Amino acid sequence: MASTKEYLDFVLEQLSSLEDVTYRAMMGEYIIYYKGKIIGGIYDDRFLVKPVKAAKALMPNAPLELPYEGAKEMLLVEDIDSREFLEELLNAMLPELPAPKKKK
Repeated sequence: MASTKEYLDFVLEQLSSLEDVTYRAMMGEYIIYYKGKIIGGIYDDRFLVKPVKAAKALMPNAPLELPYEGAKEMLLVEDIDSREFLEELLNAMLPELPAPKKKK
């Protein structure tokens, strides 16, 4: 099942206090970027983030879920209604995420 544009718009609205949040459509789903780094994505109308140390610390009980068949597990963000939590989460994750790959 593909994610809906409405859910994407909801998540982007929740992240609107942060600067430089972008997305890219990918096979019916959406990759979410923060300051040029991939933070996670929207898969089957679920907001999933990379399981970096900071994300695990802020969401110790978050379930690990597969975004799609064959992918690495990601953390499900359950507290999607709290803009303050989402801002704290993304800012905490940012230093741990790899820099974008250089295009050839």
